[in-house]
Amino acid sequence: MNTSKIIAAAALSLFAAAGAQAETYHGVHAPVSASSRADVRAQAVIAARSENPYAEAVSSRVMPLMTASMERGSVRSEAIAAAHSANPYAEGYGHGVAQRSGRSVERAMVRAEARSAARGERLPL
Repeated sequence: MNTSKIIAAAALSLFAAAGAQAETYHGVHAPVSASSRADVRAQAVIAARSENPYAEAVSSRVMPLMTASMERGSVRSEAIAAAHSANPYAEGYGHGVAQRSGRSVERAMVRAEARSAARGERLPL
């Protein structure tokens, strides 16, 4: 059994050594370019001054000054009128003041019903 473990370890180490081949170092390669320095510099200037469509903030540029379709005074008067009017987004807008119902309920009757409900008694229908 000891021999089989040694053979297995040797096979495993040979397998690991086969994948551990190192590359030879050829040194730093000289850059090969088809363009001269002046051409590259001119291309860099053009690229620096043009828009980059792949930039993150390409759409966040400052927009030109927009002209208003209404005068300032009319907008102000509309805002004041809207501020003094009812809030159309409030709960119950357009309902006005709640009206009192015509039905009258005796206070004693309401108290009696509340007591009987608290005691678990069944309410008369």
